[in-house]
Amino acid sequence: MKKYIVGFLVLSGWIARAQMRVDQTGFQPQNGATISRRGTDLVVNWPASANEKGKLVLNLENGKPLFNSIQLSKRGAFKEIAKALDPAFVLTVGKRDLISQNGWNIFFDKTNKLPHKAYAVALNKRSASVTTVGSRTVVRISDVQAATFKGAIEITVYNGSPLFNVAAVMATEVDSTAILYDAGLVTTQPVWKSIAWSDTENKMQRIPARLNQENKAQAVKYRTIIGVGDQGSLAVFPAPHQYFYPLDEAFNLDFTWYGSGYRRLVPAFGIGIRQDLMGDRRWVPWVNAPPKTQQRLNFFCLLSTEAPDQALDEVKRFTHNDRYPVVAGYKTMSSHFHNEFTMNVVLANKPIPEKPAFVDVFKNAGVNIVHLAEFHGPGHPKGPDSLRLRELKALFEQCKRLSTNDFLLLPGEEPNNFFGGHWLEFFPKPVYWIMARKPEMPFVTEDPAYGKVYRIADKNDMLKLLQLENGLAWTAHARTKGSTGFPDAYKEEEFFKSDHFFGAAWKNIPADLSEPRLSRRVLDLMDDMANWGHKKHVIAESDIFTMEPENETYAHLNVNYLQLDKLPDYSQGWQPVLDIMKQGKFFVTTGEVLFPAFSVHGKGAGETVRLPDDGKTTIALEVDWTFPLTFAEIVSGDGKTVFRERIDLTKTLPFGKQKFTFNTNLKGKKWVRVEVWDAAVNGAFTQQVWLE
Repeated sequence: MKKYIVGFLVLSGWIARAQMRVDQTGFQPQNGATISRRGTDLVVNWPASANEKGKLVLNLENGKPLFNSIQLSKRGAFKEIAKALDPAFVLTVGKRDLISQNGWNIFFDKTNKLPHKAYAVALNKRSASVTTVGSRTVVRISDVQAATFKGAIEITVYNGSPLFNVAAVMATEVDSTAILYDAGLVTTQPVWKSIAWSDTENKMQRIPARLNQENKAQAVKYRTIIGVGDQGSLAVFPAPHQYFYPLDEAFNLDFTWYGSGYRRLVPAFGIGIRQDLMGDRRWVPWVNAPPKTQQRLNFFCLLSTEAPDQALDEVKRFTHNDRYPVVAGYKTMSSHFHNEFTMNVVLANKPIPEKPAFVDVFKNAGVNIVHLAEFHGPGHPKGPDSLRLRELKALFEQCKRLSTNDFLLLPGEEPNNFFGGHWLEFFPKPVYWIMARKPEMPFVTEDPAYGKVYRIADKNDMLKLLQLENGLAWTAHARTKGSTGFPDAYKEEEFFKSDHFFGAAWKNIPADLSEPRLSRRVLDLMDDMANWGHKKHVIAESDIFTMEPENETYAHLNVNYLQLDKLPDYSQGWQPVLDIMKQGKFFVTTGEVLFPAFSVHGKGAGETVRLPDDGKTTIALEVDWTFPLTFAEIVSGDGKTVFRERIDLTKTLPFGKQKFTFNTNLKGKKWVRVEVWDAAVNGAFTQQVWLE
């Protein structure tokens, strides 16, 4: 009898496994991908290029590795790149401060020093589905759970590339939650012969893969770690910008890992990506996880039948080698850097290098124009005169010395006086000014050594200075950090209404892995300002303190592509840079999505167009991209309400360039702009076109 019962249980278990239903109602085979069943395996094939295919063999039996086999063809014959792998996720759950400042837009939070706990995400294979989403195929396997978070695994393969994404898509009901996640692929079998990466000096490193290798956090360049087998390489890397929560520094905090026993929660051997819980030891806000939001804890994998250095070259293509590429008719500009080179080196009696390291960091990243934010802490912005003027002179001299015909280093400050909150100033030439004036002192004087010197007492003086010297000002990190409540609090002030108040700056604060775009905080403000009736603009900012070669700079960088054919000469002033900014003739990007051309009825960004009476409008947009695109959005407003029209772009393949024509109706609208976002939540947005 006992023998019979055991036999019945074994048979019942086999039937349960064999009968696990895979919902294929959402799958459409016409795009080149195929799916099939083979026992407990689900086999997914997809066109990885014009001539080659990728294959994932997924085991749907509990207790067995999810990735039974990962393959890529070479000259038509499949090569097994890896096998017997499981995705591994570690979710660290902490507490978000929603009370003391500005709710979910908080930056000044130290979640790392509040109670938190890490959990291994557990997978229980209960059901599966396969869905076609444009040119990609998504396999969803339920259920996953960690603490109060529940959800499913989603595996997405992308036609046209040996690229796939693995995500634990999870939500919690608990309010005030902040999270971080680490992830990767693990195995109990000798899958890889070696582990490889590029070190921070851009040199390939390679070590033997040993199952008993103690876990190690590893600093790398390009955010990528690679498992190398007999027949090829598998590269693991994060979304290049979305994965990195906002910090004041871009330190390389060992963002990958390899070995066994990761965080004492993942016993098997593996490779993956990680976040440092302590961040840069300043303000460490982690990632928002509002209740019921679908947080995508995800990483990318790229397959190659070649050696690891060639696999890494393919990964680097997605970020143009961490460089902002040349676009004809544009120059790249990045803003808001607290290098403090003037105070920390030039005036600190230290040897002044012929070319400081930060200059090469910018040049190697393809940044043509750098707008600094010096004296943010050090220095004497309010005087005494002798120190303040000496500091400005040193700043101007170094900017002139380090500027060349293809690189402009331009002075700027974050004054944080007079207007409210934090803001940046930008003058088109060296201007000597002191951020204090007693009642008996004149607004402007002539100094025998420095020439014209301004002294500023209040917001009226500051606006007058901007007008006289044709400068610009804008809200830094609007609606967060030291600008919480701004520019909203001064939107009716004369200085804000002035043409010399440019608008605001955009950076990915806060981080939220459920969002399909970065920094909705500032994009919403951009639309609000337009509906307030002001022709303001939004420029990209980085707001970081040090720029060293070993830093993970690209993850925290973003740029503005200004419509400039050539750079002005520093000695002649850089008024053309400010003119283009003021006119709104630029687009903002993380770097992977580019807009070589954009127009609304033939008019470009920052211009005004008269619409036909029926409101029918043609928007032309040329897009250049790396990761496959997800959507475009036409955003418009009528002075009160913001309207969004989403255009699905999931049919796009990786590495494309296309001219899109969007036909829409803008009757009654006063302005319009366009955003485009990709599968890694990289994106770009135009400035407004104003409508009549």
